[in-house]
Amino acid sequence: MKNLLLSAAIGDIAGMPYEFHGRTKDYDAVNLLLPSNTYTDDTVCTFACAEALLKGLDMAETLWTRCRADFFRGFGGRFARWLSARELQPSYHSYGNGSGMRVSAAGFMAKSVEECIELATRTALPTHDHPEGIKGAVATALAIFYGMQGRDKDYIRRHVLDEYYPDWAALSYADIKSHYGFDETCQKTIPAALICFLESEDYVDCLKLAISLGGDADTLAAISGPMAYAFYREMPEELIANANAKLPEWMLQVNDAMDRYVGQ
Repeated sequence: MKNLLLSAAIGDIAGMPYEFHGRTKDYDAVNLLLPSNTYTDDTVCTFACAEALLKGLDMAETLWTRCRADFFRGFGGRFARWLSARELQPSYHSYGNGSGMRVSAAGFMAKSVEECIELATRTALPTHDHPEGIKGAVATALAIFYGMQGRDKDYIRRHVLDEYYPDWAALSYADIKSHYGFDETCQKTIPAALICFLESEDYVDCLKLAISLGGDADTLAAISGPMAYAFYREMPEELIANANAKLPEWMLQVNDAMDRYVGQ
């Protein structure tokens, strides 16, 4: 498999036009290749965390430095204040969905469940060390890890959705769509993204289901996209090309480094 990290970036890029004023619940209206789409904070954080894991760098310092260098990407208020401080600050105990949208490297890199949990936790700790923040990162990473291991959807449902979000275990996409709205917490984002993946037919279908929930579209797609790619092992070439054209060189280098690491 190639372009592992792009599976998150593509979701972010495709969902970006639908996050705020363009929000929709119309699946058929979703266009994953709108000319206006580009990467947001979700992608910057994803690649910063991946770089830290791959190179053995300090997670908080790498996240802080990379995000400060690309500041106008729509960072959330508390995270933006954390970035704006003159010196690196301690965690502010967030349970926002930022821990889920930046964790995909952990799921791709891990060689065991224990390592997956440890790596995912490391990506969350700089800002999202609230128990729900850590749980969101771990659940997301495990869904990716199990997909990479060739587990089926029933297994992933039982060991991720049912185990980490039991209140959502009996819910279907149809159950949640009508009343689902914009929400930036792990508690409302991670299980919804899991359901989008579990009910999808392929990578594109997963992104369109996530975006047309009418919620935090880019983040839902950035979280569910890597789950789908780990499971289906395919992404359309036009989506890959669009991401390659819009991401900075340092991210493309990290993407290649991740592919080499996982391919070894």
